Amino acid sequence: MRVLVVEDNAAFCRLVVEGLVRAGFSADEVNTAGAARKAIATVDYSAVVLDLGLPDGEGVDLLRTLRSSTRALPIIVTTARDGLDDRVLGLQSGADDYLVKPFAMDELVARLHAVLRRIDPPSEQTLEAGNVTLDLTNRLLKIGSDVQSLPAREFDLLELLMRNQGHVIKREALVTQIFGKHGHQGDGALDVYLCRLRKLFSDANATVRIDNIHGLGFLLLDAGETISHAAAARSLRP
Repeated sequence: MRVLVVEDNAAFCRLVVEGLVRAGFSADEVNTAGAARKAIATVDYSAVVLDLGLPDGEGVDLLRTLRSSTRALPIIVTTARDGLDDRVLGLQSGADDYLVKPFAMDELVARLHAVLRRIDPPSEQTLEAGNVTLDLTNRLLKIGSDVQSLPAREFDLLELLMRNQGHVIKREALVTQIFGKHGHQGDGALDVYLCRLRKLFSDANATVRIDNIHGLGFLLLDAGETISHAAAARSLRP
């Protein structure tokens, strides 16, 4: 999921972007309303984190412009303006949520996940494969009786694999869907997340595994299941 951070304080903006990246998001930063409009016109963002005080105009005006478009883009307003009237104005102008500075990154991340679920709720509440269950609503992983949370990108990666159980997903498709169309992390980061998931499965005695079909991609299989290279090619998904 790719997020645009619109903030006139460049140093604070960089801190927010770095925090979102650590939480598993891809993130871009701009410091003006004009730059934000250009970015949103060219990139398919999942959400916007918007400061109200911008050097070339009020963030509320940008918020209203974005809200008047046909696309339901989740927007969280962040501002030092903590008065009730300011919060009401932000929400009435179309913000999905409102955070007063200073705020904890964990709270911003949690609110981003919440507004994304409200805007685009999953069609299912859980996914199951063997003794592995993925709770899409609460973003929790259950293996047997063990329940735990996952970093955002590892959760998203496992969700893709579970939705396509038994079918190979091309490496480049995984990279694009996990890091965004304009992500720069590449294959190395994907391999790190896959390695972590495999270790997690092994440690928790999961009854499924993640296979690498050389030259094709990756797929989730029952632990005792085998798949030939030819069968993998037939099950290939872009």
